[in-house]
Amino acid sequence: FQWSSPPEAIERFKSQDIWFPPPQFYEFCRLCNFSSLGELQKFSSARALEGCERWMPVMLSAPDGFIQLLPGDELYPEDPDYTGEKKIIMSTDKKVEDLMKEGGIFHRIVIKNGNNLSIYVNIQAKYKHINPLMMKNDNSDYNSRL
Repeated sequence: FQWSSPPEAIERFKSQDIWFPPPQFYEFCRLCNFSSLGELQKFSSARALEGCERWMPVMLSAPDGFIQLLPGDELYPEDPDYTGEKKIIMSTDKKVEDLMKEGGIFHRIVIKNGNNLSIYVNIQAKYKHINPLMMKNDNSDYNSRL
C-alpha cells in the first residue's frame, strides 16, 4: 500500500506502476479539482443535499479502442442497460479518432489500452457536481474543439 495524492496516482497509472479501472480514473480526475482535503470537504458539504444521479457507462467498441459513453454524451443511448440483462453491445467501424473529430458533446472515457485512458467532458455536471479534469495519456488533440 502507498498513499498518493490524486495527481500522483494518475502519474503512477500513466507510467504503468499501478492500474485502476476507468471509473476510478474518472474519480481521481475529479479529485484533482481540489488542492486539499479541506477544499474537498467544503465542496462536499455545500452540495450534499443537491442529489445524485444513477448512471452506468455504455461501452462503444471501435477498431482501435473503446469509448465508455457517459450520460450527456451525444452517443449515450436514451435507454441504457442499467442491469446488464439486455447485453447491449455497441460497436462501430469508425476509428476512435474519427468519432472524436466528428463529435461535439462529450462525456466519455477513451480507452486505447489498459493504462491509456483519456477523459473528455464538455457538458455541465448535474446536481452541482464537478467535472473531472480532462486527462489524456496519448498525444491526441481531440479537445481542441471543446
